[in-house]
Amino acid sequence: MSDDHPITRPTIAVALNYNEESAPRVTAKGVGDMAEHIMAIAKANNIPLQENPELVKVLVELELGTQIPEALYLAVAEVIAFAYLLRGKFPKNWNTNH
Repeated sequence: MSDDHPITRPTIAVALNYNEESAPRVTAKGVGDMAEHIMAIAKANNIPLQENPELVKVLVELELGTQIPEALYLAVAEVIAFAYLLRGKFPKNWNTNH
């Protein structure tokens, strides 16, 4: 294989919505141009992006509007915590004196 034509993987994006009252839901997903569009909207609205290829591969298989399965709670909680910290937000009832 020649270096003239590097192999590139398509961009995949999944957007989640978390309202602190129920499990996060898949609100948008796409591959290629659609993924780029989803990420551009997120950036334009100051929504943090996080790269996690393994998690995205699983989430992109879920139907739109679907709550994430319990098996993914920990992985998604880490993404949400990352987004919260970037925005200086903390979950309800969070005690910062720990």
